[in-house]
Amino acid sequence: MFEGKIAVVTGSARGIGQAIAYNLAARGADIVLCDIKAEWLSESAEGVKKLGRKAYCFELDVTNATAVQSAFNDIAAETGRIDILVNNAGITRDGLLMRMSEEDWDAVLTVNLKGTFACTKAVSRIMMKQRSGSIINIASVVGLMGNAGQANYAASKGGVIAFTKSVAKELASRNIRANAVAPGFISSKMTDALSDEVRQKMLEAIPLASFGTPEDVANAVAFLASDQSSYITGQVISVNGGMVM
Repeated sequence: MFEGKIAVVTGSARGIGQAIAYNLAARGADIVLCDIKAEWLSESAEGVKKLGRKAYCFELDVTNATAVQSAFNDIAAETGRIDILVNNAGITRDGLLMRMSEEDWDAVLTVNLKGTFACTKAVSRIMMKQRSGSIINIASVVGLMGNAGQANYAASKGGVIAFTKSVAKELASRNIRANAVAPGFISSKMTDALSDEVRQKMLEAIPLASFGTPEDVANAVAFLASDQSSYITGQVISVNGGMVM
């Protein structure tokens, strides 16, 4: 599906980002792995290579727009092109609004929203010259419905959704598509550590009555990155078991 394509995945050292990198590699793409510390990427790089694809590792702080632009220039120079960008890098700093510090608000908005802006702006120049490309931003179900204790995270992901729609309108004339994937509750070390009572309460909110997997999210990303979705842009694909309908 992606033979000869170059995909950049931010936050790809572990979790959903790593699953996305492996999924795209398994379908033929060479992967540019990006995270805040390059040494964190060794496991992901080995996984991509085992799938028979090239892995390029870049240390990238998505909050530093100047560094992001420089990194994307270096990526394009080394790989020759960028066909797919997955903006996955993100953090949480949960807490009730009345107790939330300004630092925790700023940190989440800066990584999740400004980081998506910086990477998208940097790749857009490259994709415009190619007159092709697919940008997929990882949002969240809480960006659609909100969540108590996550005002900063919900605001950042709601912003990512609105940003995606605006980018889609701006870049469509150059054959560049922009879409978002909004995961719900995805199995992770965090959900594994929850008590049975808390897990059951979470499951009751999901019509399919199960947590998703990182691979579920990766499959949606692969679809949006591919030519199978060539007439889809500016959309949000919810991967949440029916939490939001």
